[in-house]
Amino acid sequence: MSTPDEILHRVFGYREFRPPQDRIIDSLLQGKDALVLMPTGGGKSLCYQIPALLRPGCGVIISPLIALMQDQVNALRLLGVKAAFLNSTLAPTAVQRIEQQLQDGELALLYLAPERLTQPSTLSLLRSIRVSLFAIDEAHCVSQWGHDFRADYLELNLLHEMFPKVPRIALTATADQRTRNEICQKLNLEAAEQFIAGFDRPNICYQIALKHNARQQLLNFLQSRHPHDAGIVYCLSRKKTEEIAAWLVVKGFNACPYHAGLSTETRAKHQARFLHEEAIIIVATIAFGMGIDKPDVRFVAHMDMPKTIESYYQETGRAGRDGEPADAWMVYGLQDVIKLRQMMETSEGSEDHKRAQQHRLNAMLGLCEITSCRRQTLLAYFGEHLADPCGNCDTCKQPPQTWDGTEAARKALSCVYRTGQRFGVNHLIDVLRGGNTNKVIQFDHHQLSVYGIGLELDNNQWRSVFRQLVARGYLSVDLESYGALKLHERSRTLLRGEEVLLLRKDLKTKMVRQQPKSLQLATEINVSLWDALRACRLEFAQDHGVPAYRVFQDSTLREMCLKLPDNLGAFATLSGVGEYKLKLYGPRFLEVINDHLATS
Repeated sequence: MSTPDEILHRVFGYREFRPPQDRIIDSLLQGKDALVLMPTGGGKSLCYQIPALLRPGCGVIISPLIALMQDQVNALRLLGVKAAFLNSTLAPTAVQRIEQQLQDGELALLYLAPERLTQPSTLSLLRSIRVSLFAIDEAHCVSQWGHDFRADYLELNLLHEMFPKVPRIALTATADQRTRNEICQKLNLEAAEQFIAGFDRPNICYQIALKHNARQQLLNFLQSRHPHDAGIVYCLSRKKTEEIAAWLVVKGFNACPYHAGLSTETRAKHQARFLHEEAIIIVATIAFGMGIDKPDVRFVAHMDMPKTIESYYQETGRAGRDGEPADAWMVYGLQDVIKLRQMMETSEGSEDHKRAQQHRLNAMLGLCEITSCRRQTLLAYFGEHLADPCGNCDTCKQPPQTWDGTEAARKALSCVYRTGQRFGVNHLIDVLRGGNTNKVIQFDHHQLSVYGIGLELDNNQWRSVFRQLVARGYLSVDLESYGALKLHERSRTLLRGEEVLLLRKDLKTKMVRQQPKSLQLATEINVSLWDALRACRLEFAQDHGVPAYRVFQDSTLREMCLKLPDNLGAFATLSGVGEYKLKLYGPRFLEVINDHLATS
């Protein structure tokens, strides 16, 4: 019998587990259930793949990602693992062949979508074979309070009822305590051991700025930080994804749109390009990204504020899966808040659901507006404590300036009250600054005591005051009155002069120019050898029809450059080189390295 450590080394090419992978695997090998929270890129898949290879029978993985099953199965086959998937993209003859392989005991892993699993024919098939375990990937999809809810996931409690002796593992990268409780309840996992590996991704630099000219801000970010890198740009609307993608192409970037309104063929084509090409940008709605394990995504940019911190964490987590430095960049404004609240108010959810979503939106807005370390606030939301500021977010690197905004805030709140709590930000600013617009004259607001009392601040400064008052809960947005601002109960103490309010100064942040990634290699790495190894990797990737990182990740190529192995024994010691890859790729990569040594 093999051990988990032997499988880890022989099949996957790694020397040691990252805690708590080993404890999770041991739990499943003992036939116990598990709930696993592990950050994106933390190695969740090994937690079920290794037990599936060690336990008798076939491991069944339930995943909502039909479009990515082929990629996941190809990756396993490149490791010599017998894996397959069943979904609606397969022809009937292919389905029959896989079902026969399953019944003959030839498969170690089978991937299914939840809607496929719950079909009577599939359940009958699974009852006729020996199942080693069930892995429920992206388990947060079961949560109706969450950001990726899938109704099909609610049916997965049948696994507990129909296969009571088969261990189940539910995995996700994003779940607060409420969502964890819901996962356990809906999937009958109350008795499962919970493994929480921590949420921190220290290699990601978080940067959040106010919208001034969002397109120009994005362009400055890309040109100064990531001129030749792969990344994802998220937008709130389908129309905007297409407009931004087309605009980036004009600006010289390789960009494609992705949203649920595009045809299946177009989405598949753009996703394949993102996986297989190196310097490509996907401009997407939240319809893109779950399950994408492209390791060299160097940035995730948000052109609009996400609805929740869970969404933000999930989406930014798609950057830097290889552990190398990556950026999570976002611009936001008050209009984002109004738009998101409008979407929530018009949703079909219950009042409880709407209140919970408003609470989560307020937490997201709070993350944007804070003047302290963003990582500390982000981790605290998930119940994790970071003792010291991280040093790798914008508020740590360039601490924001604050000012005493108490008097300005009182003027703003008084203006909202005196105008009847019926108007939006622009009109309120016109009143405060003594404007003579038609609306000011029409409503006799030039007669009010607050008219013209705010000349000390310009329009942008007043927008900042109003935005921060909304963010901190002194004002709310009345969506039925076209974004009118209304006083919240909390504003009383501020109006009575019983509170001091420090506000953030909105300053345009400067981007630090960074060399393109191709020039960021360590000085001891020979660039010509690096390029030759990358060319060799690309050749294999094209032959096998897989992304280049499926052959070897950049970290393995760097190790080749540094260690310069000259025989198969030495090559086998590299991270990410298992038995199958050693046999498949080792001789050719050694040729490249030995040619380099002979000519240097």
